Amino acid sequence: MTAFLRLRQSLAILLVMLLTTPLLAADHALVLMYHRFGEDDVPLTNIRLAQFEAHLDHLEQGGFAVLPLSQVLDTLASGEPLPDRTVVLTADDAYLSVMTEAWPRVKSRGWTMTLFVATDPVDRGLRRYLDWDQIRRLRDEGMEIGAHSATHGHLTFMDTATARADILRGQQRLAAELGQASDVFAYPFGEYGEDLRKMVAEMGFRAAFGQHSGAIGRARDRHDLPRFAMNERYGEIERFRTAIRARPLPVTDSLPRDTRVAAGSQPTYEFRVGGDLSPDRLNCYHSTAPGAVALDVAGSLVRFTAPGPLPKGRSRFNCTMPAGDGGWFWYGRQFVAPAGKD
Repeated sequence: MTAFLRLRQSLAILLVMLLTTPLLAADHALVLMYHRFGEDDVPLTNIRLAQFEAHLDHLEQGGFAVLPLSQVLDTLASGEPLPDRTVVLTADDAYLSVMTEAWPRVKSRGWTMTLFVATDPVDRGLRRYLDWDQIRRLRDEGMEIGAHSATHGHLTFMDTATARADILRGQQRLAAELGQASDVFAYPFGEYGEDLRKMVAEMGFRAAFGQHSGAIGRARDRHDLPRFAMNERYGEIERFRTAIRARPLPVTDSLPRDTRVAAGSQPTYEFRVGGDLSPDRLNCYHSTAPGAVALDVAGSLVRFTAPGPLPKGRSRFNCTMPAGDGGWFWYGRQFVAPAGKD
């Protein structure tokens, strides 16, 4: 073999390694959230099995590193790099289809996922929910278990003592049935205000997740972590491909700090884009209106007003900017408004 052919062969091998081996990323991962699998009569919380299989196929064929949530949190806290294209799979509420449909498909690929369990529906033996024996079986097979309160109620609408008791009771049930409580929490409905966020941190949870979009990185508050929600409407493969290319938009000084707002209000949002990024190519979208909103940009400071009065319940915004490699810098927040004008 000539020196030229040996060099060409070596370059070819190197190219294959680069394409098939995850590169080291600095500081971020993407967390996906599901609820039900193959329960087509409840499309708002369901992902069709064909959609879910397409998601898993894309992750596998694209060389994504699907890792346990605990490993990702440990690595981010340590300062060590994560594999490039790191993804975490999560499911909320403890529906039976997690075990019958999702888990076999995930497990067969050598991956795991995290199940955030709301304990009251399990205790009551509600139809379509897992029971404790099944949850223990999933735990024993490698699924991680997270906390999701006892009632799965609107915690932000409860007084502090009631919300704390609800979360604590869920932790006690996990400990009684599984041998230990969880140190990760998912806010029911993704709803939280500043008081609830602080309380969850004070209760000892090392991380808490909402249902706002974006990637998690070292700079994001550990009790304000985003997840991309997947259901039938938002689970088509093109949207999935866009979501998993997200990376954190470095943001500081985000206002309003409290995500609990008054129904009927029309707040102004602002934040600073950090690092070396300029917000000139940033686009922001708000759930109260179609299309991008008008931005007031002054240096690194971005400001915009909600296009319309906020309805009772949840609203959100997403701000994205091209990352230059087909990916997106992404920053999202979700807000919740109780009834009335409090």
